[in-house]
Amino acid sequence: MTDLKPRLGTDIEWHHLDAKGAVLGRLATEAAGLLQGKHRPDWAPNTLAATRVVITNTDEVAVTGRKEDQKMYRRYSGYPGGLRERTLRDQRRRDSRKIVEAAVSGMLPHNTLRAQLMRHLLLYANESHPHEAQLPTREN
Repeated sequence: MTDLKPRLGTDIEWHHLDAKGAVLGRLATEAAGLLQGKHRPDWAPNTLAATRVVITNTDEVAVTGRKEDQKMYRRYSGYPGGLRERTLRDQRRRDSRKIVEAAVSGMLPHNTLRAQLMRHLLLYANESHPHEAQLPTREN
């Protein structure tokens, strides 16, 4: 059985991604790679990387083409007539974090490690978040 705990002797790496004006798919690809730890020299596909990814400004994420009205988010209750659909525009109005969450989740491996990786993704609809102290300092 594999050990799904972060590797011993490693500090948690914090990464910040700003979704303002970023294309949804490209943002999700970058976040998925960071969550899996593919940027680290000790990457292994069966281990949980000691990384956290903070994504801010999910309200302002960009999509290309006509996805705003054509992309659908579906959920099914299991009962007859229980299929509920929302367009991306409606979902953005309700909770834009779900848009980014679904995109990143779809780009992670479809195995039992996915749920643990998704816990390391922290999404915020606007600029403010409580993880400023953990993020590396920005050098301007």
